[in-house]
Amino acid sequence: MPDVLETKKDGVAILTLNRPEARNALSEAMLQGLLEALPRLANDPEVGCVVVTGSGGAFCAGGDVKGFASDKGGANHGRSPEQAAYSLRQRMEVSRWLHEMPKITIASIPGAAAGAGLSIAMACDFRIAAKTAKITTAFAKVGLSGDFGGTYFLTQLVGAAKARELYLLSDIILGDEAARIGLVNRAVDASELEGETLAWAKRIAAGPRITLGHIKKNMNTAEKGDLMLSFDTEAINHSRCAQTEDHAEASKAFVEKRAPVFKGR
Repeated sequence: MPDVLETKKDGVAILTLNRPEARNALSEAMLQGLLEALPRLANDPEVGCVVVTGSGGAFCAGGDVKGFASDKGGANHGRSPEQAAYSLRQRMEVSRWLHEMPKITIASIPGAAAGAGLSIAMACDFRIAAKTAKITTAFAKVGLSGDFGGTYFLTQLVGAAKARELYLLSDIILGDEAARIGLVNRAVDASELEGETLAWAKRIAAGPRITLGHIKKNMNTAEKGDLMLSFDTEAINHSRCAQTEDHAEASKAFVEKRAPVFKGR
């Protein structure tokens, strides 16, 4: 079985991390699978939403710590820091694609999300977790400072003080606590997770896809904290959306007092 499974239905692409025996810890094959799939799905006109989840009751346990322990080079696998940094930076493009691709992304978290696995979940636009999912930054406990954009995303989500606490102390929190502090959007019973995720994903996929992509771009620009840049980005994207068929359909539906039927054009 491949380390990443892919299904597509009703405008929703689901990427399932598939190493259940290792709680879906990241492998080279898994990362390469994601790096192949995400750019392709970003440009697929049949896809309106991308869901990332894990098999076997976990999301992703992060890096393969057992592999680090058996390797004399540790996380660097015997390479120089410069060589290791270059290789790691290429793999970290997974987080950039999830955060910047014009499709809306959802992390569906059934269980353990730790280290780089949590970073990947935080790179998504939305996170829905099982109430019992165990979530932790984990890095400090294995003597690492963190990767895949986790320090950036966590600071954006919960603020600097809480992000420092979660990184420096590496406590484990459950999904319902993660929802309370804003780390995840919603926590639900484990039995409801798949249904809740698909409901969100299908709702997004049925929406005005071009417009949603531009809203995402506006929000990413706003994170930079530059008001003038946000003004410029909003003006350009708003004007682009005004030329779409979906905008024309939504305007017509508003006048006719009916629900619009979006086509992603």
